[in-house]
Amino acid sequence: MTTSYYAEDRKRGIHLTVVVLIALMVAVLAGFINKMSQPRVISNAELRANGAVLLERPRILSGFDLVDNHGQPFNTESLKGQWTLVFFGFTNCPDVCPNTMSLLNTFYKALDEETMLDTRVMLVSVDPDRDSVQKLDEYVNYFHSDFIGVTGPFLNLKRFANQLNVPFNKVPMENGDYTMDHGAQVVLINPNGHYHAYFRAPLDPGRLKLTYRSMRVTFED
Repeated sequence: MTTSYYAEDRKRGIHLTVVVLIALMVAVLAGFINKMSQPRVISNAELRANGAVLLERPRILSGFDLVDNHGQPFNTESLKGQWTLVFFGFTNCPDVCPNTMSLLNTFYKALDEETMLDTRVMLVSVDPDRDSVQKLDEYVNYFHSDFIGVTGPFLNLKRFANQLNVPFNKVPMENGDYTMDHGAQVVLINPNGHYHAYFRAPLDPGRLKLTYRSMRVTFED
């Protein structure tokens, strides 16, 4: 009877040891997975190597008055509270604009839910004569229903673009029509509504996600 008791006690001890070891292994694995899923902080040199340029000091934007794709006023206050990726383009653009918007869609859908809720993608039209609010709304919604569009008087758009170092100009064509030349970089506005960084063209969704998540981690409100 004593021998049987010790045998059972030994089994319970072995069983407990196995359970503890398994629990430790699960905890270590969970910690490893969690660490791997966290954004990796990378240096400024690595940011540049991956197409992102972080401003030494975020730039405060002066007032501007525009309108979004829902016909609502859009100004400096509208940029606060979220990270905003800004691309300047136009709906008649034959290649660069749709390609960039498509890449931004791929990038956006690859974000985790929490980051996505804190991220806004915005197209600013450089062709207000042809890009009505309705046309702009249809265009941005084609790429993603969460994307927004912004337009307004030409001079207001020009002032906004100049603050973000994005050039654009109307270029006459031989047939009497015109097209728009514009910068292809994507500008990053931080939740304070300040110009924070920009991503050089050509964009790559993977590198964009890597650099964006890193800059979010190092951001101090």
